Amino acid sequence: MRNLILVTMIALLGISAGHTASPDWAINATAIEACSCPHFCMCYFNSHPAAHHENGKMEHYCRFNIAYKVNKGNYGGTDLAGAKFWLSGDLGADFSHGQMDWVVLTFDKSVSPEQRQGLGEIAQHVFPVKWKSFHVAEGSIDTWTFDKDEAHATLNGGSTAEVKLKRFHGMTDEPVVLKNVKYWATPRNDGFVMMPNEVEAYREGPNAFEYKGTNGFMLTFDMTSKDIANSNASGSH
Repeated sequence: MRNLILVTMIALLGISAGHTASPDWAINATAIEACSCPHFCMCYFNSHPAAHHENGKMEHYCRFNIAYKVNKGNYGGTDLAGAKFWLSGDLGADFSHGQMDWVVLTFDKSVSPEQRQGLGEIAQHVFPVKWKSFHVAEGSIDTWTFDKDEAHATLNGGSTAEVKLKRFHGMTDEPVVLKNVKYWATPRNDGFVMMPNEVEAYREGPNAFEYKGTNGFMLTFDMTSKDIANSNASGSH
């Protein structure tokens, strides 16, 4: 397990030791996501999070939980469909230079070593940022469900983390969707389905937090290794 975590950390941190080129890959995944910002999270439009008043002082932070499930995808010959992983963390006060505060990446226990290696490589392209603190863990993403009205995800039965969303009602019974907004570094998504949270919590260790009634949404993104190659060829970042 220690070796597996080390391999994953190396991939996610983008540390290279002259190994051969990565295989072709593709991922289409859905996120159940929530954070401490007011709805809708201003981090997608600014270089710093919302201000929060706590203990007599004002702080900027975005404390988040994201539960992912891969709908389809591959890393070389490894099928990624059905793999689940979870990110808990804090973007920090100012991420204008790509420096975030802390994150914990948790793989569901069912995710194979080959899938973890592939997801680790892909993740550094989806999230091309640096973290002051980065840790890898393993757990049970035992709840990951959604329908038209709500979404719910739990990590280790909710003892480690939980996200529960309730959809925002618009003028009709159709979902309220924000479109044409970039999600991290991914080139395609189907829109942010507005679903403010009933709870978003990370319940372990010194960085534990819990919020209710703040930002939440669902989103499906799509990305491939060809997107990275085309971006590099065009000189864009």
